[in-house]
Amino acid sequence: MVTAQSVPDILSPEFAADPYPAYRVMRDHAPLIWHEATNSYLISRYEDVERAFKDKESVYSTDNYAWQVEPVHGRTILQLSGREHAVRRALVAPAFRGAELREKFLPVIESNAVELIDRFRDSGEVDLVDAFATRFPVNVIADMLGLDKADHARFHTWYTNVIAFLGNLTGDPEVAAAGDRTRVEFAEYMIPIIRERRENLGGDLLSTLCAAEVDGVRMSDEDIKAFCSLLLAAGGETTDKAIAGIFANLLTHPEQLAAVREDRSLIDRAFAETLRFTPPVQMIMRQTATEVTVSGGTIPAGATVTCLIGAANRDETRYRDPDTFDIFRPDLAAENAFTAAADHLAFALGRHFCVGALLARAEVEIGVNLLLDAMPELRLADGFTPGEQGVFTRGPAALPVRFTPVRTG
Repeated sequence: MVTAQSVPDILSPEFAADPYPAYRVMRDHAPLIWHEATNSYLISRYEDVERAFKDKESVYSTDNYAWQVEPVHGRTILQLSGREHAVRRALVAPAFRGAELREKFLPVIESNAVELIDRFRDSGEVDLVDAFATRFPVNVIADMLGLDKADHARFHTWYTNVIAFLGNLTGDPEVAAAGDRTRVEFAEYMIPIIRERRENLGGDLLSTLCAAEVDGVRMSDEDIKAFCSLLLAAGGETTDKAIAGIFANLLTHPEQLAAVREDRSLIDRAFAETLRFTPPVQMIMRQTATEVTVSGGTIPAGATVTCLIGAANRDETRYRDPDTFDIFRPDLAAENAFTAAADHLAFALGRHFCVGALLARAEVEIGVNLLLDAMPELRLADGFTPGEQGVFTRGPAALPVRFTPVRTG
């Protein structure tokens, strides 16, 4: 194993400002690093991260979620394995694909996008992060679950606290306490709603979860609460940063923005390339069940492994010219980008591939389409250069733009 003292620490301000040069040094010179502060091994090469996601549970497990996720969400499908995981996934997955997604939830996605866009379509300028990206996915999920969108501010606070807890690599006690409060507050909010919904099933996702049954197994109130908490946090934070990232990447590559505006089928490619180039989730942890040999050395059994998605997705052995954003790159498998056969690693892979990937795709397709329609001659605000914030999750903190309002009537 090589420990490269010249590599910026993942908790350093230098790394937070721009992790990608550090990722390159890791891949090239220190593909395996013991990181004392997080008590984990860092892996950065594509082949090693891909293996960590795809290997059988007897090699890499998700046992780390017992301490990383359960304290804020409760016990979720992320940490389950074997038949228990398969059954729980079978209970929730149908709502996020096929006819269920198309017939029930595409109208919900569209109506929420239109509602937000109507607030600024005549203004000629807007911060896309504040006015749209941070609000859209949370509103969609609340609507899907049949929750009151008037509680948006509470949902947003909760998911922000959860994401901060998951990314609390320094062990900040205030962040940990906020996560603990969130778990209690969310349970107090959701459990009565779940119990009422069981008695009065409707056409919403929460009712679907209450009624779902596979092989005689149904979800408990706690199961449903934990899944809803996971959905709000994972679905809110990642889609928020993905939409902002797509526009940041396209606006800094005007010729690609023009191509997407002209041919909306390219939205999928823009999303897939954004997931590769600037993934919203930069790192995911796993735990070794046995000793594992990776590039640069050996990881002992029972160790926590931090899989650096942001590094692996720019591995030059996997992608040509990886530090360039290019929706037309020949090695971008856009047709598989939202399935378990994806080549990028932003949704993980294998049995724990993101169950909400197709929902995120639908939100992005609809949201980006409607935003482009509403904002002709879209450009960055004068003097603004997009940047990203975050380490565990990462994306633009602001994206002020100008456009020519569409005049009607």
